[in-house]
Amino acid sequence: MRFREVHQVVAALSPGDAVCNEALVFQRLLRARGYESEIYAGIIAPEMTGQALSASDYSNRRPSFEAATIFHFAIGSPMVEKVLHRNEPLILRYHNVTPWEFFLGFNGHLVGLAYQGTRDLARFAPRTALGLAVSEFNRRDLEAASFTPTEVLPLAMNLEALDEPPDPVVMSRFKDARKNLIFVGRVAPNKKIEDLVRVFCAWQRYVEPESRLFIVGDGRGFEHYSRRLAEMVSHLRIDEVVFTGAVTQSALNAYYRLSDVFLCLSEHEGYGAPLIEAMRFDLPVVAFDAGAVRETLQGGGVLLTEKKPEVVAELLGVVTGDKAFRDAVLKTQAAALARIRSVDIGERLDQALGRVEGPR
Repeated sequence: MRFREVHQVVAALSPGDAVCNEALVFQRLLRARGYESEIYAGIIAPEMTGQALSASDYSNRRPSFEAATIFHFAIGSPMVEKVLHRNEPLILRYHNVTPWEFFLGFNGHLVGLAYQGTRDLARFAPRTALGLAVSEFNRRDLEAASFTPTEVLPLAMNLEALDEPPDPVVMSRFKDARKNLIFVGRVAPNKKIEDLVRVFCAWQRYVEPESRLFIVGDGRGFEHYSRRLAEMVSHLRIDEVVFTGAVTQSALNAYYRLSDVFLCLSEHEGYGAPLIEAMRFDLPVVAFDAGAVRETLQGGGVLLTEKKPEVVAELLGVVTGDKAFRDAVLKTQAAALARIRSVDIGERLDQALGRVEGPR
């Protein structure tokens, strides 16, 4: 069925979030193919004003048999009920729900939302015309929740944003002889930032004394976790651990350009957009093999099966110090990035819409 309108719904629209970035990319692709397309959000960050319509606008929108909805699902949200109570054809875009157990002791509100998300997923199975996952790892969740049909469409990313000039202030502040280790992502317990700190401690102490660790990501909502991490850094007596907080695109680009290796020790990733960004900057990626990390890298980078700090630190020393090994890693990443960029997201999305039937 060919729709005239394809609208998207997100729990919240905020800068730097991979789900929100994808919704904006989807909107651009859909409009370029002639669809009318709006984004409706339960919460709209001040910086995103004008880029989305409100939840009430979605509830009040006139039903149309010529319209389909794409609901980006990643956590429990009041938008769940609003989507369930409409009858337009629905595509559930599944980004994975972080298990609520990771948030225990750090953010009770998010524990509730994550728990709600895991329970709400199955409610969408009979309502959804197509379960569209960002990875095979995620698609298996949909299958287990009785969604049919399901398929995989990789995360849509705006890689052109990485070409923006780097922030000159960040470049000037950290441009020195130190070797820089970087992680990009939300400062949240499932990302296992404490494991990064332990590895960096071993790396700085035994392998690369003149080194620095960039933790680039927003820690709002996990202030207690951030305090625990700061206490850990102080207890280990390591220096040059930089928690940047939320950053602009130009600042993010600067941190990537300043770095020598990207390290991810996260234990739950539904996809892993920063892994792709790091490869885009020709930055060697070393990542713990959890969730969809292996699938995201598509044969690129170096996968870890353990996190013993001394072992990982020694490997980082090889990646940064052995040119032949580094070049070999970068070659695998270049091939992976070429495969990723060969996917025509707009065409694949259009084909998925073509397989969606009328109201269910």
